[in-house]
Parts: sequence; C-alpha cells; structure tokens
Amino acid sequence: MNSHQQFNCLPLTKGVRVLVADSNGLIAVDKPAGTLSHPNVKSDQGKGLLNLPYDSEKQAYIKPGRENGDVQPIYLLNRLDSATSGILLLSASSRTRKAVMEVFENRKVTKIYKALVFGITKIKGRGMIWKDRLRVVQSGKSVRADTGSGKSAETELVSARSIPGSPIASLLELKPITGRTHQLRVQCAKRRLPIVGDRTYGNFQKNKLIARTKGIKRLCLHSSETSLEYVLDGKLFRFRAVSDIPF
Repeated sequence: MNSHQQFNCLPLTKGVRVLVADSNGLIAVDKPAGTLSHPNVKSDQGKGLLNLPYDSEKQAYIKPGRENGDVQPIYLLNRLDSATSGILLLSASSRTRKAVMEVFENRKVTKIYKALVFGITKIKGRGMIWKDRLRVVQSGKSVRADTGSGKSAETELVSARSIPGSPIASLLELKPITGRTHQLRVQCAKRRLPIVGDRTYGNFQKNKLIARTKGIKRLCLHSSETSLEYVLDGKLFRFRAVSDIPF
C-alpha cells in the first residue's frame, strides 16, 4: 500500500479527499466549503476534516490505535475559514510536523488562491502587491477585520481574467505574503472587487442576483495550490499539492 492509499483510509468526512501524501507522513487534503478545519466544540464532531476527536492542545485529530489505549495524532498544520474551500496540510508524524511548521514560521510556504470577484481589474507588469493594515475585531463568536490600522497585510495579485456575462466578474489568482484573518476577503473588498458569495464583506445585492441566476451561493474563494520544501534528517524534501477550482 503506497502512502496515498494509506491515508485514504483515514475517516474523512463527506467531501474531503486526499490529494497527495509523502513517505514522511505529510498529507494534503481538499476541503469543501462549509467543512470546518477542526471541531470547535463537541457538537462539531463530524463537521471537521476527519470524523475523529480533536485535541486543541496538541492541535491534532486523535486516531485510535490497534492496541488498547494506543492513539495516533494526525496533526493539523494550517487552517481555512469554514466558507473557504481548498488545500489543508496534515501530518501523521510529529517529526515531520515540526519540520514543516518551521517552514510556515519562516514564511517559506507558497500558497495560491483563486477568487471569483465582482468587477474587473488589470495587472501592470508582472504582478501587483496589495499592501494594507488589518485590525481584527472579535465580538462573541463573530470575527471581522477592518483596514486602516493593525498588522501589515500583503498579497500579490498574480493574474486576473475577466469572466463573460452579467454581472461583470473576474477570476483572480492571489498569493498571500502574510496570513492575516480574512486577509484576501478584506483586501478584495477594499479594491471594489468583492468576492462572490461573501456575506460579510461582499456586495449583498449582487450575491442575491448571482445566486438566483446562476445558483452560486457559496464564498468563491479556493486554496488551489500549496508548495514547500522542508528538511528532515538532513535531507531536502519538496511537496506540492494542487486542487481544481470548484466554482
């Protein structure tokens, strides 16, 4: 059994699928919109990536072992908002987890997102860097980010392609340089390019129109590619996962 087949045996929840796995226990899965990265409370059981208990201290799903009392942590290495679909990384090895988390901390992980937005934009030159300051405000269970103050947020607009039809829309390819809460959603909205289906920062009238005319009701933001290099036992490993756009 190869590594990909082995991790397909995990108790994945509905719609979650393994994209690629390496021999060191690093796993990339594709998360559908509406699925949680991990359960937040007991009632969320079955709504996360895996149909397993989640240990918030270990930041890992806990898989029972073959022997009594034996367990295997499946570590969650990054997160996506529930409404955002796409690639998440897991690790079945604590050593691999440590090596990959060092890469995350050093901002050496490349992530590409696809966003369907209302409006049209053009790129001058090879790319455009969006720079803002974002402040996150939490009220109860709700979280909202605003521009103007707070931490630096940077995103590269890699490409933009207009989508024929009405309302006018574009498909953007975005590469976040920083990883702030709701970063892409807020930065798109600030530039009058609200993401289709965004119920917090979006254009509510156009969301209703496109839901009625084209049946699009989800947030059209998707993590489509993740690539990185990590070192384990003195050896360099390259890892890349790609996911098709679901909208």
